[in-house]
Amino acid sequence: MQNISLYFHIPFCERKCLYCDFYSVESVSSMGLFVDALCGEIAMESDLRKEAEVGTIFFGGGTPSLLSPGQLERILGEVHRRWNVLPGAEITLETNPGTADGGKLKAYRSLGVNRLSIGIQSFDEEELRFLSRIHNSRQAVQCVQDARKAGFGNVSIDLIYSLPGQTMDRWIATLEKGLSLGPEHLSAYSLIVEENTPLVRMVRNGQVTPNPPEAEASIYERTMEVMAATGYGHYEVSNYALPGFRCRHNLVYWHRGEYIGFGPSAHSFVKNAGAETGRRYANVANLSTYLQAIAEGKGPLAFEESVGEKEAQQERIFLGLRGDGLDERILEVFREEGGSARLRPVLEGLIGEGLAVHDDGILRLTDRGYLLCDEIAGRLMP
Repeated sequence: MQNISLYFHIPFCERKCLYCDFYSVESVSSMGLFVDALCGEIAMESDLRKEAEVGTIFFGGGTPSLLSPGQLERILGEVHRRWNVLPGAEITLETNPGTADGGKLKAYRSLGVNRLSIGIQSFDEEELRFLSRIHNSRQAVQCVQDARKAGFGNVSIDLIYSLPGQTMDRWIATLEKGLSLGPEHLSAYSLIVEENTPLVRMVRNGQVTPNPPEAEASIYERTMEVMAATGYGHYEVSNYALPGFRCRHNLVYWHRGEYIGFGPSAHSFVKNAGAETGRRYANVANLSTYLQAIAEGKGPLAFEESVGEKEAQQERIFLGLRGDGLDERILEVFREEGGSARLRPVLEGLIGEGLAVHDDGILRLTDRGYLLCDEIAGRLMP
């Protein structure tokens, strides 16, 4: 039976952060209409895939913790009515400090949410103000403590490094503060200057100077050292977990599993029967258009493409390198195209340069290799 994952994009924020390019709106006035529409979209999709079983559910955004417990209950109730949610399914909800108190978190836990992903980003007050976060360091700590009191045994925290002018000491202070709270999972992302954000305009206007690449690389290398020393496995470029606590939902993405996205801007990927090829599609990135499409009984489709054999192999190479490693059998399709003579010296070169190791047919990047992940993927592509 087909196993799928579900992603729900909750596009509401109290205030949009200056670096964020995810679709969101700074008003919750349409939240009720949105939940109605979301339940309608669940019904549409479930009619197409009635036999699927759900292994993971992820509420992202935006700020999903702006949902009331009653609204979340309605969404999850619709999912359970329409699909067989597997026992022990991982159900994650992203939470921003300052948007959910202990009572709300306890209600979420009672509804079946069993993993909390807390967007802290920094414990430095000046950095939090720069990032335009709505919380302070004290509230961030309180949110983790409230999650524990609410019964969450699987807590992840997000942190951002390489902010403009950030020193190594300043970053390590934030990282160690996060680790002192004992999260089962930690994501550490470098600050990326995305198009169509206030941050990119500030950079272009000369108001902000990004950290130089060599400083970012040094911070990343030190982060890997600290995380390894504290027992966290580095299982994807930006993600670390204690044993048994890797994010199962994200592994679906990185292993090219099937997932269906709901809400404005949400993406989906479904495979052709018995194949690695399939169809990728995305919803419109506009709340009003999304609401109207659902009200008219239409799918809110904005984009779709077919994923053929060659694209599937390229994705497996790129995602494999970023994650658990690359099974060399994935490269066979390129060897069949006459690439074997080219690939052998490339693989030997990566190992000789200390960028990768070869173990039982799996090519894995070293910490140094992770620094050059995109470049290495380019070397292996035909």
